Amino acid sequence: MTHNPVDPTSSESPTPSRSSSDQSSPASSSAREFSAGERFPVSFAVFALGRSHRALAAQLLREIGLFAGQEILLFQLWDQDGQSQNSIGRALRLDHSTVAKSVKRLEEAGLVMRSRSPEDGRVTLVSLTEAGRALEHQVTEVWRRVEEATTEDFTPEELKLLAKLALKAAANADKHLK
Repeated sequence: MTHNPVDPTSSESPTPSRSSSDQSSPASSSAREFSAGERFPVSFAVFALGRSHRALAAQLLREIGLFAGQEILLFQLWDQDGQSQNSIGRALRLDHSTVAKSVKRLEEAGLVMRSRSPEDGRVTLVSLTEAGRALEHQVTEVWRRVEEATTEDFTPEELKLLAKLALKAAANADKHLK
């Protein structure tokens, strides 16, 4: 009885190993490609776009000392400074702990400061520091570069359609959130 290392109960001979040139060639691989793209093309496309977009943004944001996701909170404060942590979370559709963690990191970096609301001491207000305000141009430039790279070779009509459909899909998904 011959022993197959893949299946110890088998009496078949071991599967021949592929050469190193076979292993590097996707065409010669017998492994099936990830099938989510075939089974759920829209969801997979959204996932792939989100992953690539976030990776590129993270790479560029690291160059200016930010983590991916922190810039969204800063954009919110550049639009309206001195917001409560709760209002930031609602506006960005983030849970309280995510906002608190981001605010803490941004505060430690000297970009925002927290204070208690004079009207209601239970409310934590988040405000930009001068250093936080000074980053606006750099962060805006990062987002311009990400958008430019992501939409390279798109026609104006395609850009408009992509934005419209993406927002429609997001609104549809939001209707099912609890």
